[in-house]
Amino acid sequence: MVNPGVCGTLNLGSIPRGGTKKMKKDEKLTPELPSGFEDRWNKQLSLKKKLIEIIENNFLKYGFGPLETPSFETSKNIGSFLADDEDNSMSDVFTFNDGNEKITLRYDLSSPLSRFVAEQYRFLPFPYKRYATGNVWRNEKSGNARYREFTQADVDIIGNVNKSQADSEICNIIADTLKKSGLSDTQFKVNISNRKIVQGLINQLKITDKNQELKVIRAIDKLDRIGLKGVEDLLKKERVDTSGAITKGANLSDVQASEILNFLKIKNLKDLKSILKNSLSVEGIKETEDLLEIVSYGKYQKVIQPNFAIVRGLAYYDGFCVETNLNFKVKNPKGKEIDVGSIASGGRYDKLISRFKGADFPGTGMSIGVDRLLFVLSQINSIKTKNNEPVLICILDSKYLKTYYEILDYLRENGINSELYLDSSKNLKKQLTYADKKGCPVAIIMGATEVKEKKFTLKNLRSSKENDQKTVSKESLIDEIKKIIWTNSWVN
Repeated sequence: MVNPGVCGTLNLGSIPRGGTKKMKKDEKLTPELPSGFEDRWNKQLSLKKKLIEIIENNFLKYGFGPLETPSFETSKNIGSFLADDEDNSMSDVFTFNDGNEKITLRYDLSSPLSRFVAEQYRFLPFPYKRYATGNVWRNEKSGNARYREFTQADVDIIGNVNKSQADSEICNIIADTLKKSGLSDTQFKVNISNRKIVQGLINQLKITDKNQELKVIRAIDKLDRIGLKGVEDLLKKERVDTSGAITKGANLSDVQASEILNFLKIKNLKDLKSILKNSLSVEGIKETEDLLEIVSYGKYQKVIQPNFAIVRGLAYYDGFCVETNLNFKVKNPKGKEIDVGSIASGGRYDKLISRFKGADFPGTGMSIGVDRLLFVLSQINSIKTKNNEPVLICILDSKYLKTYYEILDYLRENGINSELYLDSSKNLKKQLTYADKKGCPVAIIMGATEVKEKKFTLKNLRSSKENDQKTVSKESLIDEIKKIIWTNSWVN
């Protein structure tokens, strides 16, 4: 459950303005980022913007409208999603003092949505279908495409609707968006389950301590990453990972742990029905069957499959759960093959908005990890964008600056991204080195002869030939530049 308090937070509000200490006048700063944060620029950023464009266009196609909320929410509203588990460092959020109040950088896009709906429900159409794309922040361990600041792309359906239809819409839009982004339907699986199934089992095993219950849920949620043995360790006393770090377990009895491990080995609904007879699990199984029936009406039924270990780590999920995983591994920056984990996940949260007074709306939704997806797509060369680097006008003699600027305006007016080299003292070789480093497709060279004859020498900087250039008239200048730009204009 999302805790309205601020537990397990990283409080940065006490840091004085201007830094923790006064710098000496001659002290040099080290140019470095904090762990878990990343600069993105040029080609990488262009690819990310292209991916977001693909995702958002697909969201619009499904009838979802845009919503933008602030990066900060009041701490009493957003809280810490994992605050109940103080031993889990991933429970931390970034919280700051704001006068007498505390504000927190959003942990995800669901909490701001809940607050927005509770505030604006009188003006919203229901079911309310919204999408949102934005950065979120988590003070957690980084690495292998996991960051402390990253971009999410969410869709949610809020309101009293047929649950199976709404949850099916979430499954279908995950599959469709991933295909539109560049994955084939053989490269991923959309795994679904229902939180009620596991919750019923927990109740059946008489696990009543809330902290113990949360540890059980978290242990099951890690099955795909740590395996059955790792889950067993977390269900019992403790787990020691490869680095030597110790995570406290749930301290279940051998019988309780054994029942849960047997449950995790079940692959079909028929076998599940035979061992789970409690009313809550039966309800969850029925909802899963209804969902699979609706899914079967669409074209993505082959990639949407039940996986009863899917419970999602966040406590506010109370029904349908979904988690999308790749069917292949990728390589981290060190060249080691890794499993990046879930690239799209979510579920049903019928009680989340009810934490606000006067608002009680069921909801279902999902979130795509944009940076993680981009990391994957870049490795398999499945996303491309146009190279938008400018044509460079080189300066051979400053006395022709007026002519250079006239040509610069002419290019821009005709839709050609272009720039004039900004230092007439640099020789042509240095200017061409700049153009090559920047990725410019064409360099325009105009010396005395070209200016006199009103001609332009175009140097093709994308050509494999050592000196691929031609001289053209002004009448053919635009067409000739476009020919070069459009040849091999896509980058990945």
